[in-house]
Amino acid sequence: MRAPIGFGAAYYPEYQPTPRLAEDLRLMREAGFSVIRVGESTWSTWEPEDGRIETAWMREVLDAASEHGIDVILGTPTYAVPPWLARAHPDIAAEAARGVRLGWGARQEIDVTNPTFRHYAERVIRRIVTDLGEHPAVVGYQLDNEPGLLLLHNDGVFSAFRDWLAERFDGVEDLNDRWGLAYWSHRLSSWADLWRPDGNAQPQYALAWRLFQADVVGEFIGWQAGIVRELARPDQWLTTCIAYDRPAADDLRIAAELDIASGNAYYRMQDGLRHPAPVRPQGWMTDGTWSVFLSADRMFGSRRAPFLVTETNAGAINTSSISEPGWDGQWRQAAWAMISRGARLIEYWHWHTTHFGTETHWVGVLPHDQRPGRVYRNIAELGQEIGRLGDRVAATTPDADVAIVFSTPSKYALSFESAFPDERAAPGSRSYHRIVEAFYRGAFDAGLQSHILHDRALPGGAELAQSYRLLLVPGLYAAGDDVLATLRDYVAAGGHLVLGPRSGYADEWAVVRRAPQPGGLTDLTGAGYQEFTTLLEPVPVVDASGEPIGAAEGWAELLELDETGDAEVLARYDHPELGAFAAAATLARGTGRVTTVSFVPDQRAAVDLVGRAAQRSGLRPFVSPAESVTHTSATGPGERVHFYFNWSGEAVTIGWPEGQSEADGGRRAMLDLRGWDVRLLWEPLSEH
Repeated sequence: MRAPIGFGAAYYPEYQPTPRLAEDLRLMREAGFSVIRVGESTWSTWEPEDGRIETAWMREVLDAASEHGIDVILGTPTYAVPPWLARAHPDIAAEAARGVRLGWGARQEIDVTNPTFRHYAERVIRRIVTDLGEHPAVVGYQLDNEPGLLLLHNDGVFSAFRDWLAERFDGVEDLNDRWGLAYWSHRLSSWADLWRPDGNAQPQYALAWRLFQADVVGEFIGWQAGIVRELARPDQWLTTCIAYDRPAADDLRIAAELDIASGNAYYRMQDGLRHPAPVRPQGWMTDGTWSVFLSADRMFGSRRAPFLVTETNAGAINTSSISEPGWDGQWRQAAWAMISRGARLIEYWHWHTTHFGTETHWVGVLPHDQRPGRVYRNIAELGQEIGRLGDRVAATTPDADVAIVFSTPSKYALSFESAFPDERAAPGSRSYHRIVEAFYRGAFDAGLQSHILHDRALPGGAELAQSYRLLLVPGLYAAGDDVLATLRDYVAAGGHLVLGPRSGYADEWAVVRRAPQPGGLTDLTGAGYQEFTTLLEPVPVVDASGEPIGAAEGWAELLELDETGDAEVLARYDHPELGAFAAAATLARGTGRVTTVSFVPDQRAAVDLVGRAAQRSGLRPFVSPAESVTHTSATGPGERVHFYFNWSGEAVTIGWPEGQSEADGGRRAMLDLRGWDVRLLWEPLSEH
């Protein structure tokens, strides 16, 4: 992209009831748009009949975009197959269970491993890139769209699963021993004995099946990447928009196939962006100010690098029964929040609200009457601001006080072995997310900035300790010995490890460890447990002096100090029976420290415990006299940019931050923040 920070929308002229290409692009340019995303959703427009591939209609769009100085991300249309292909080749249909083919009529209802599907997909991809790839407007490609919606049960997929296991185990006897398949008479005599996933009740199998499905999706994106790279210009890049909660989407695996990671960030507006945030269940549309930052931090963590936001709220997102258009200023706040955490593109879903189809009430930049209104005005003002400040902000990298370890294998394992009594086992279970979100929200509300690190891509312990004084590890249920060794090295190098509930309990195949819990790390923690309990109601938690600090929710481990008694109890359960056990404890280990939190904390407890850990680690969180004001920062060559947000409809005033100035160098006595406002201030850094 030519713009340091891209700004635009997904654009589908093929959806327009009447032609208005020139008018649309004029309005985009006036709104400060610098990039659009096109073409990924309509294979039937690219290829209305078998072999009749048409690209001239898209060339008109590219020509018009070029005339208006707007870059284009060109999509491959493989996630929505045309009806003629589904009719001619019903064998390409995905099976959600063995022998149960999905009917055609939505999207992504195909087996992406099917050779027939891939033949047709490769043909249309090659034609699109060959015909249009040299166009100067095309700066990059989006491969497919939100991959990983389904767990595929087709025969060919299951056969590949057996091969996948055979590559990872030294024969069936090795698998029998590692997974304990003597249980319920599951020992295999050959790979042909491997049972289908439909009736599986074994956690080791369930985890392997999910990891394999993530590999299937990653390989599919890599397959497309290979085709496009063969034909693309050297200056063009490849991405795909990741929907991070898709059952078969492993962002680390997918991002490894791309040049730049990108994702979709949908969030509730109106009071969903008030801070302090109301505590409500999370989903594909997140809820709470902190969740916008978490979405962005996860995208940055996919490659530990700047990323693209390929879809985010333009207007009210969801069906007509869930309509929450933003308040003036909220688009600007959310965009700068994501940019502050590394976003180098803000792209709205989508330019104009469609007049038909499933997403009829997913409001775009323009409403159904296609006249610029309040949404357009908010977005246009933001576009002009990004155009003015993008150069300086794009040179920065988001700062972090703490790092949080994210584990996709643990996410899969805990979707089968939930930590919450109200969370049923299912591919889309959010058991793991709920644990991680509790700690992330605690750090955010305590005024700390976070980076997200994947357990399978951790740097060495010494490097971790040099980069982060505090490392939060919640819910690390399935972890290999190599990951635990890195955590040990981190503590030995002087880091402060906060080990959250469910961590280290099982190995990389979800086989529980026989060593004392947590995770065979009790020699570090100075405390351990043999028992745990699910909680039907929150249990109050008090600190060592007996003062209430919040509550345990859903899950609690019955922590006891070891015989040395060296560990310090930080918290106990305020309960007639559970009160005999520690809820949290801490212990210095050389220059390092380990704090064990053995329950899922509510909002208040998370802030308290993470805040105390930060204080012990010498960190200085942001503290504001106005509770609606939060801060984040990013550092570049010679300067740091600070972002101050007022997540409230009421204006607030705080003291002017020392050593910081406006973009033009001006300073004032006080920092005034309007309702739903964000201000950017700049801090020069000395060369030394």
